[in-house]
Amino acid sequence: MLRRPVQVGARAAATLVGELARHNGPKTGLLIGAATASPVLAAAIDALLPEDRLVVVGDDGTRAHVSAQGRWVAERVRVVDSANAADPADVVIYAEPLTGTADQTRSTVEELGKLINPGGVLTVLVPATTRPSGAADEIERQVALYGVGSDLVLRNVPPVRVHRLRYTAVDHSIATRLAPAVRPSSVPLTRGMHIDSNGVAAAGIALGLAALAKAARPKSKLWMVPALAAAPVAAFFRDPNRDVPDDPRAVVAASDGKVLGVERLKEDRFGDTEFLRISVFLSVLDVHVNRAPVAGKVLDYFVEDGGYANAMTAAAEHNVAAYTVLETAHGKVVVAQRTGLIARRIVQRAPVGSLLAKGERMGLIRFGSRTDVYLPADRAVPKVSPGERVIGGASVIASWTK
Repeated sequence: MLRRPVQVGARAAATLVGELARHNGPKTGLLIGAATASPVLAAAIDALLPEDRLVVVGDDGTRAHVSAQGRWVAERVRVVDSANAADPADVVIYAEPLTGTADQTRSTVEELGKLINPGGVLTVLVPATTRPSGAADEIERQVALYGVGSDLVLRNVPPVRVHRLRYTAVDHSIATRLAPAVRPSSVPLTRGMHIDSNGVAAAGIALGLAALAKAARPKSKLWMVPALAAAPVAAFFRDPNRDVPDDPRAVVAASDGKVLGVERLKEDRFGDTEFLRISVFLSVLDVHVNRAPVAGKVLDYFVEDGGYANAMTAAAEHNVAAYTVLETAHGKVVVAQRTGLIARRIVQRAPVGSLLAKGERMGLIRFGSRTDVYLPADRAVPKVSPGERVIGGASVIASWTK
């Protein structure tokens, strides 16, 4: 059976260059494997800021295309004949889908790794198929060792997975110069509102059950139960865009909800220092997408077993919880995603080693739950009180004092 050729459409192209686009500071990029009319080349040029520089491996047609973009682009984009003629870059983008054997893919990635500056990122893509693939298997191995983020792009022919790899250590301070990344697998409803991919899947399951019920019992109206449930289930996974405060001293809420507690305590799990903990309860009506309260590097991630008590009670302290530990300019910051009476699934999307911008989406908790933000007590002062409502990524819950 002939395999359908992989086309890199506009959405996949935007995802491929996403790491380049979200760096607000001066950066260098290297683009390999993009044809003259490639959406990846167009997206990479669009991502450039005045102090950025981009090197493109291409031919005379690529040079003519870049020159035709005008002086501003020509001053910032240089076309070379081969990757050997390019200097190492902060972000290396390989625009050709990896579809070869595991050995071929490993060789390609090893050569690309030599072109990355210390702390830089390599972005590659593979077809998102269920068939065994040497390229996909090798990239999954690379992701397990060096991955700092992956995205599924469903709106492509065929769907693809975009992976970001970092082979050397990076300083956490870079995170302060990043804009929040956008998940391409979420479905936009309006300019400011998306539905998380979990919601799309849940709504699809509900509609599938409705179709099966209708087919099995055509005269019964039972099919209407899952059919009517599809919309509210999808709405639970709504993912609105948020305006993150520009104040560098501001710590933002990790989730929507009501402030349960503001207290100082010690947590042996995070060291012997005192922390300021701000806890927020999420009802089933709140947005359940969780966001990074500060910019930083993911230093550690672990899950602790426990129960499923009501998230508003003291017993929730011992519920199942996922802890994301961030290294920041102000010390160690921890975000705890706790399950609740109904919540049974925590989704965390920030691999160890990845950089998170303040307000960036980092995961979600399904149904009623709680988030706790731990801040160094000697460096932060609370800006909220129990009973107040906060908006994830937008409300300031604390401020850095130094």
